[in-house]
Amino acid sequence: MSLEPTGLAYAAAGVAALLAALLPRLLDRRPLSLPIVFVALGALAFALVEELPTPDPVQHETVTVHLTELVVIVSLLGAGLALDRPVGWRRWGTTWRLLALTMPLTVVAIALLGGWLLGLGAAAAVLLAAALAPTDPVLATEVQVGEPTEDCDSEDEARFALTSEAGLNDGLAFPFTYAAIAIAAAGAAPGGWLLEWVAVDVVWRLAAGLAVGAACGWLMRVLFFSRTAERTGVAERAEGFVVLTAILLTYGLAELAEGYGFVAVFVCACTIRAAERAHGRHQVLHAHVEQLERFLTVVLLVLVGGALARGVLAGVGWAEVVLAAAVLLVVRPLAGWLGLAGGRTGRGERAVIAFFGVRGIGSLYYLAYGLSEAEIPGGEQLWSVTVLVVGGSVVLHGVTAGPVMWWLDRRRAARARAETGTAEAAPVTAA
Repeated sequence: MSLEPTGLAYAAAGVAALLAALLPRLLDRRPLSLPIVFVALGALAFALVEELPTPDPVQHETVTVHLTELVVIVSLLGAGLALDRPVGWRRWGTTWRLLALTMPLTVVAIALLGGWLLGLGAAAAVLLAAALAPTDPVLATEVQVGEPTEDCDSEDEARFALTSEAGLNDGLAFPFTYAAIAIAAAGAAPGGWLLEWVAVDVVWRLAAGLAVGAACGWLMRVLFFSRTAERTGVAERAEGFVVLTAILLTYGLAELAEGYGFVAVFVCACTIRAAERAHGRHQVLHAHVEQLERFLTVVLLVLVGGALARGVLAGVGWAEVVLAAAVLLVVRPLAGWLGLAGGRTGRGERAVIAFFGVRGIGSLYYLAYGLSEAEIPGGEQLWSVTVLVVGGSVVLHGVTAGPVMWWLDRRRAARARAETGTAEAAPVTAA
């Protein structure tokens, strides 16, 4: 009997939504994560049900770009709303180190590995590096902060650093993506594209993203967190629309201004979060974002599993496997450790932050976007390597996140007891 595709898709989406609601609590602190489960379910479903269309990212390029884009911007809003710690030079010192030192080191290392191991040209190597450099805000929830609280000091350094890094470096990968596009259009010689890239793709687009994000965040605060808004009740039971407005309006205006929409959405969220930090509406907004993000993530992870089942890794050889292992086990941990050397983190926290550079949906987006904007040879090979790294990250970080963060919490609690001489542990914000 042939299965009707439309009914099958709706039923599958309903099952995915049910599992997305139930599994997080069941998997808490266990060596198994939500992404692992849904990638596996997607692979199983697409392997067994032939009627399902093949989720080929090369064939469905436009859908891939916009679906991954939507998941990332929703996740960025959630990450910004979750952060309790106010923005500051010293308070965010670990984040600035990860952005200014760790990320460029990662880009350079991956680009060199791509050229050496895979024989990629300059444009393809830079695009691969841009895609695989950022820490993902979507799949890194296992090691990020939880819901917002009233305590500005509630977040431990490891969770805070990974959350804030994921919120910002997803946008900061864009200049490297545009560099790859410029190289493909003008050739590898920097004389024809470098000045324009610095002026437009680095300076202007970053500035525009920051400005639009701050302006939209201020507007949201005036409309929904001011005393006037409280008196008129304009925000009552409208939190879902506030979330949609913050996501869609901010991202749309940033794109119209030719700025980085990812940066704008995260900055907007941080600006909203700065309003009345003890306000209960922050928790409600975050809850709306979290549920929307989880559902969209589930859909995308099932499709990733389907791509794996339908042969997206068919062309993978030893060179691709070596590169993927190097990215996850050597490049990010080493670059993270070097970037944080001399900072405020202890050795245990530094090791955790350096290791958990989760690669995920953002990597898929940047690769899809770069290939859609320029003629870069080797697209199928780039997809194979990127999906291999993302799949490896899902398994490696998904299996280790729960036990490692539990160990870190126990270690921090023991240190707090030793310092205070009591059995009361310092509060931690768990993901």
